[in-house]
Amino acid sequence: MTTPTPTGRPPVDLRIPAQLLAALPYLIGFRPANSVVLIGHRADGVGLVLRGDLPHTEDRSRQARALAARYALSPPTAVTLVLIGGERRPGGPPPHAGFAGELTEALDELGVPLLHVLWAADISEGAPWGCYTDPACGGELPDPRATVAAAWATKEGVVAFAGRDELAALLAPRSPEAVARRTASLSRMSSLPWPESTCVSEAASVIRAAFERQRRGAGPPTDEQAVLLASALTLPEIRDACLGMAVPPHTPQAREAERLWLTLVQELPAPERAEAATLLGYTAFMRGDGAFAGMALENALEADSEHVLAGLLRTVLRRGMPPEQLLGLALEADPAGLCGFGLEPLDFEEADASAPVTVVCGPAELVGGGVIGELSPPEH
Repeated sequence: MTTPTPTGRPPVDLRIPAQLLAALPYLIGFRPANSVVLIGHRADGVGLVLRGDLPHTEDRSRQARALAARYALSPPTAVTLVLIGGERRPGGPPPHAGFAGELTEALDELGVPLLHVLWAADISEGAPWGCYTDPACGGELPDPRATVAAAWATKEGVVAFAGRDELAALLAPRSPEAVARRTASLSRMSSLPWPESTCVSEAASVIRAAFERQRRGAGPPTDEQAVLLASALTLPEIRDACLGMAVPPHTPQAREAERLWLTLVQELPAPERAEAATLLGYTAFMRGDGAFAGMALENALEADSEHVLAGLLRTVLRRGMPPEQLLGLALEADPAGLCGFGLEPLDFEEADASAPVTVVCGPAELVGGGVIGELSPPEH
């Protein structure tokens, strides 16, 4: 029997280690390699999931404490610990046993019980796996593509990428030449392209038109359209209305908005790209994809290192704060009543805004080179 999970997360059988290991690409968004993964368990299923790169020996203790500390704000009922990578010697314990012990000790200090302490050479069909606490526990992994989690992902249209780099590549410019042209156009502008009296309404029309083109499958924006979109997102009223489209998570409106923000990250130059990347990060965070959210927020801060909202959201992600604590940012974000931009309107009061939302905070996202920084030494 699979354990129920909150809306938008794959069903995972928490009792069967091999099935849990095979489901990791669908929990994280990509296939983890040379990684440490901590899976928090809640009464309603999977909770906070953290991934970090395997540390150097001198960094193990600090990384163990940093990862365990993520569960201090919202303690789970238990945690499963997984270490991925390395080869097991015949008759010996799984590799990385010392690091597993330090993680176990760090969690124990917080009073967090461990459900499983697992190792896998890789997350692929036939890869060997085992338990650190029971030499007789282990075997070979099933095909991750044949799991219940994979069936769920296919039904929901969710893609599990082959690796972190493949996921991060989604944020790369589609055409560096087009981005360069738009940089030149924006640098020549001394003010927004609309009269002050109608600025907000005309900017809202620009966003609405972008959604209409997206529905028609019209392809990437022209240079003129991209410049207008970049200008529209600089307005606080427009940015706030766009934040409001992130909830309720997993709705058609939220998915369509996320697609548009991703397109704009690929099409806009710095520093203007920071607005779209922040919206993308917030929307991904609200639907529980902390790995992609962290990448998007890093992208925003690369474009504009002083972007206040991107910095605040990155701090929230670093600290492991549950997304439901940020629902108010979206629900109160549209005082001008612009939310929807021509999409089917949603009554947020009737929507289940209190439904549990959980977050997957990716691997090198929290400790190994994404949200937190490089592993040598860990930034804690």
